[in-house]
Amino acid sequence: MKKIIYLIALIGIVSIGHAQNVSVDQARRVSTKGYAEKEVTPDIIYLSVSLREYYVDGNTKKKVAIETLEKQLFDAALKNGVKQEDLTIQNIYSYNYETKKNKNQELLQARQYRIKVTDLSKLNSLFDEVDPRGMQSTSISEYDHSQKRQIERELKTEAVKDARTNAEVLATADGQTIGKALLINDNSSFSWNDVMPTGRVYAMSAKFADAEMADESSNINISIRPIKLVANVDAVFELKGN
Repeated sequence: MKKIIYLIALIGIVSIGHAQNVSVDQARRVSTKGYAEKEVTPDIIYLSVSLREYYVDGNTKKKVAIETLEKQLFDAALKNGVKQEDLTIQNIYSYNYETKKNKNQELLQARQYRIKVTDLSKLNSLFDEVDPRGMQSTSISEYDHSQKRQIERELKTEAVKDARTNAEVLATADGQTIGKALLINDNSSFSWNDVMPTGRVYAMSAKFADAEMADESSNINISIRPIKLVANVDAVFELKGN
């Protein structure tokens, strides 16, 4: 019986000692946050372009087919440095052209395209050879950067370094030093599309009947603002005392 009591007491002492060591170990660490930011101007733009068939001067016997407009768009894109694989069809649909005077039952075809543009200097001339009366709309659907992954990795690295610097400041203030990182949580969420162009992408439609209005509407006047990218991390470092 005495042996059992002694064993229980010994286990209790060991458990208390272990708990104290864990408590001390848990206390010998410092938690900080790291932060890094950088402004980057996108060098890739994805355009959304919608083409649609139309009747010349409303004459239902003079239809400009979608294939004609599509060829104009593809030829203009390739001429301005767009790769063939970077021009794809996103959607195909149809609509009915009907007025009070004309009860036309024919469905006209329309298509939406996605164009990846990497040479932004060619934006203004991209649609010069496309019939503006067959262009329903143009818009920017997405931004990107050719070095996106590298930029994100660099920012995360700087954020971790910032977290260590912050931890060193806290440790030094208490006469201690920092050891290895025990935990690093990456809270970064990079968004390359949280920015709107400072210029304007003109909408184009078949209503531009005269050449002067068509020429004016077919220009893209756009200036891309830099995007602020931010990396955030939470880190826990080992705390070393004297």
